[in-house]
Parts: sequence; structure tokens; C-alpha cells
Amino acid sequence: MESEEIKFIRNKIREHHNWFDSSLPMIASENVSSPLTREATASDLSHRYAEGDPGKRFYEGCKYLDEIELKTQELAVEVFGSETADVRPISGVLANYAAFDALADYGDTVMSLSVPSGGHISHSKFSAAGLMGFDIHEIPFDDDNLNIDSEEMCEMIKELEPELIILGASVIPFPHPVKEAREVADETGTRIMYDAAHVLGLIAGNRFQDPVADGVDAVTASTHKTFPGPQGGIILHKNQFDKDIRRAVFPGTTSNHHLHHMAGLGITLAEMKEFGEDYANQIIKNAKKLGKELYKQGCDVLGREKGYTKSHQLLVDVSENGGGATVAKKLENANIIANKNILPWDDVNNTEEPSGIRLGVQELTRIGMKETDMSVVAELMSRIIVEGEKPEKVKEDVEEFSGKFNEVHYCYDGRLGAYEFSELQR
Repeated sequence: MESEEIKFIRNKIREHHNWFDSSLPMIASENVSSPLTREATASDLSHRYAEGDPGKRFYEGCKYLDEIELKTQELAVEVFGSETADVRPISGVLANYAAFDALADYGDTVMSLSVPSGGHISHSKFSAAGLMGFDIHEIPFDDDNLNIDSEEMCEMIKELEPELIILGASVIPFPHPVKEAREVADETGTRIMYDAAHVLGLIAGNRFQDPVADGVDAVTASTHKTFPGPQGGIILHKNQFDKDIRRAVFPGTTSNHHLHHMAGLGITLAEMKEFGEDYANQIIKNAKKLGKELYKQGCDVLGREKGYTKSHQLLVDVSENGGGATVAKKLENANIIANKNILPWDDVNNTEEPSGIRLGVQELTRIGMKETDMSVVAELMSRIIVEGEKPEKVKEDVEEFSGKFNEVHYCYDGRLGAYEFSELQR
């Protein structure tokens, strides 16, 4: 017999599932994993510990866990072409912190993007980089082009001679100038880290850019955004940093490394080997189409001179439509889930009332939407943003449209797994 507390929680889970099954999920940092990945995350591995390295564990009972970890690491190296990889970080921020610890020392001079320019909070004084005591200098940003000002960045590297540069970002519609940074960094002895949290799936699908091939010292990422795995982190790096990074991950930032998620990561890596290129291609097609259609409907989509985006992300300036917080809430009330977002010219100290919203199409793509569907999504959104229609009325049409998409795509059929799934529900 369930307690009332358990009933409450289970009902809220059910309500959440029902809500998202009838919504348009467009948070740029989320995705849905495949049925086979979900099988792994629901397995007995979630109960176990495997502190240390494969073959050198502090606990017994790890012989199969060791094989899973080594296979997952092997797959990561194969998919991304890195010299080696650490698949143990339990989040993208902890992956960042471990890489910071291995690539730089406390108090070193570091260049990173500001939060309004798209940098993740962990690159700033407010989070992991701040805990390292870094002397942080903001990388110059071109507001009009929504990208790093490459020429000014290179001059700044020459002038500061920083120990570390952090590229990659939380808002990254266009590839960063990695090759240009590498060329100058070689002269100054500067190391380069690329935070690929948002674009890891696009990199796996051979789209966007390839920071490993462009010579960065380490790539960090979370594993659940355009890369559709379970929540967790990963570090792809040069062999020379392997000892320091592994020590920074364990025992530095992690005890047990969530073995069920690691197994799910391995399965997702294998699925991305097979389906990643098609998935990444469709994400970018959908993002570009959505940007174009939103603009046609009267929305102020940024980056239109450059084709709106080259990633999964779009930025929309809604300052003339009530502001980011107001618009995001109205969209949510219509079952369109997007987030308010500061734009480069916004005040970093006023994140509660930003000018923009950020959209991601990776999850819509994952559940089977194509370019023609983006036209429908744009029309539904513009009815709220531009026309000011009541969200409750738009919600009915969102529910009807969303109901057509209830399968996970770009993965193997999960019904073949040890656990039977009646259907590939998202």
C-alpha cells in the first residue's frame, strides 16, 4: 500500500509526463534519451560503486563495470577522434572543474566569454572558474555577429599571455574561432579548453566544428543536450593531461561516478556512431528553418544576416513584445517550453528581466520533426509573441500538433532490449 507522500510524488511525475507529451519542448540544454539508454539507467548499475580505475577499484564486484567503462571510453575516443577520454564526470560543470584543475593553476590568468556573450556561468567568477581563483578576462565579443571577435581575441592573447583560454559557450549559434586561437596560443604557451556542452551531438555528427581536430587541449561537455544521452559529463583530451585529469575527476571531484549513467553514455555513443550524422544534419536544418519562419512571422530573430544559426540554437529579441521573462511564461502557458535569456547587450546583474528568449530544436528533432513542422511551430509561437493571442487558446492547437510526435528517433529500437517497452514514447 502506498503512502500519501508516495502517491503525491508519483502523481506529479505522471502529470509531468503528460504535460511534456503534449508540449513543444524547446529548452536548448535538454533532450530525451533512447529506450536502450533508459534501460541502462534503470538497471542494477544504479545501486553500485566503482571508485578508482578499471582493474584498480576500491570495492569488489566491479568486473563487469570495468568492461563497460573501458568500452564507453573506447567509443568516446572513436566517435570524437580524441587521444583519450574520461567518461566519469557526473555533470558538465564538474567536467569543467576537473579540466580547469588539470590545465591551469589556482590564480592563473584565464580568458573566457562573459555570461551575456554566451559564456556558461561555470566559466565565470560566480562558479567553477571563480572557485579556482582565476584572474578572469572577458574574451571580446561581436554583438552584431553573435560571435567572438577573432582579431581582438588574438591581440588580447598576445597581450595577456594567459595560461588558459575557455572557448565554447552556453549560447553558441555559430562556431568559435578555434584555429585562430590555437595559432596564437602556440606562441604564448597558452592552453585551450573548449566547452562543447551544447554542441557535442553536432560534433559527433560531423557538423558545426571539430575542436579536437583544431588542436584544443581538452574538450569538456555535458552529455544530454544535442548529444542525447543520460545526464552526465565527459572530457576528451590529449594524453599529456590524462593523469592530471583523471586525478581531478577521482578523487578530486567525484567519488562514485554514477555507473548506470556511464553505461547509458556508452549506448548513446554507439547509437550516435550509427545515427549521429543524420540527426545533426536535421537539427541544423530545423533550426535554420525555424529562424526563417519566425522572422517571416514578425519575430526579431538574431543572426539573420548569417542564416540565423549554424547550431541547434536561436536567439529572439522580444524586448518589444514584453521581454524575455513575460514571453517565456506566456509560451509555457501554451505548452511551448523555452527559456528567457539575456542578450549580449543586457545587464548581467538583471538576469530576471532579460531581452530575449533562447530556443533549441534538438528535442523536437529527436521526436521526429522536420522542416515543414518548423513552419507550424513558428506559427504557433508567433500567435503569442507577435499577435498577443491568449496562451490558453494556442495551447489547444499545441496539444493537437504535439500529439503526432510520440516516438524517439535516431536510435535503435528499444523494444529489442531486456526490458520490454510497449512503445518508443518520449
